[in-house]
Formats: sequence, structure tokens, C-alpha cells
Amino acid sequence: MARRARPEWIAEALGRWERPLVRRAAGLLGGDLERARDVVQEAFLRLCRERPERLDGRTGEWLFTVVRNLALDVQRKERSMRATDPGATGARADAAPGPAEVAERGDTLISVARALEALPDEQREVLRLKFQDGLSYAEIAQATELSVANVGWRIHVGLKALRERLGATRLEGATEGTA
Repeated sequence: MARRARPEWIAEALGRWERPLVRRAAGLLGGDLERARDVVQEAFLRLCRERPERLDGRTGEWLFTVVRNLALDVQRKERSMRATDPGATGARADAAPGPAEVAERGDTLISVARALEALPDEQREVLRLKFQDGLSYAEIAQATELSVANVGWRIHVGLKALRERLGATRLEGATEGTA
């Protein structure tokens, strides 16, 4: 009986978490969807080796933690490879979205993205998990190995910094038109 529930559990997890996990991995890997899909595939392969009872209803948090750790491993490996291969500098420059694709999303989205990128990694990570992936504070805490209070603080500080940056951007745009 437990064997029959297992494929259903994996299929349910795949349906619920695949897209948010790919988005998360792509965010950690500089927008590279192919590497992100590889990371998520590896996470689901690891999930296949787990028992549902062991995760105790925390499948999403477990998957986000595994994807985060796998993506960070990929980044570390690439950094060490670049350090040993002097010809590899700039090899990932074309993986970022082109200007036409970015322009389609509108000026507001561009401003928010720029402001978000200017934030420290710790704040950017929790904000993306919260607002792009829709995780709760508890789920973010589990995925990042932080306390719930620390997650809340990082989100608060990150949102405050975003508001300040976006306010300054709007102010600059208004004064440019009057000069």
C-alpha cells in the first residue's frame, strides 16, 4: 500500500513545486534555466529516495532547501573552475535576458529589479522566496536555515531598502524631466 502512495506523492510534489523551484534555482544561477532545471531534477531524484513520513508534511521546505544547496554547489564549482581556467572569464555573460526582453516587462518592473539586485544577497534571497515563490516565513526559515525572526527581520529591512531605492529612483526621474 505504501508503494502505491509513493508515486502519487512524488507526482503531487512535482505538480506543486516544480515551477517555483525552477524559478528559485534560476534566480540563484543568474537566470540560466537549463542549469536551474538540472538542479531541480536532481532535487526530485533525491526526493524519490525519501519516505513521505520522514518529511512529515514539509516536502516544499525540504525541496527548497535541497535546490538552494545544489544551486550553491553549482556556483562554487563554477567559481573554482573559473579560478583555474583563465579563458573562462565572461563565459556566462550571454545567459542574462536581453534588453528587448527586459523592456517588455515595463519601467516599473525594471526599477524594482534594479533595486532588488542592489540589495545584499541575504535580503534578496528571502524577498524572492517570499514574493516570487510564495513561501511563508516558517518555510523560508527552513529552506535557508535561519530563524523565523531572522527571516522576518531580513524581509523588513529588505522591503524598507527597496522602498527607499524606488523612491529615490522616482525622484531622480522627476527631476531629469525638469532640467
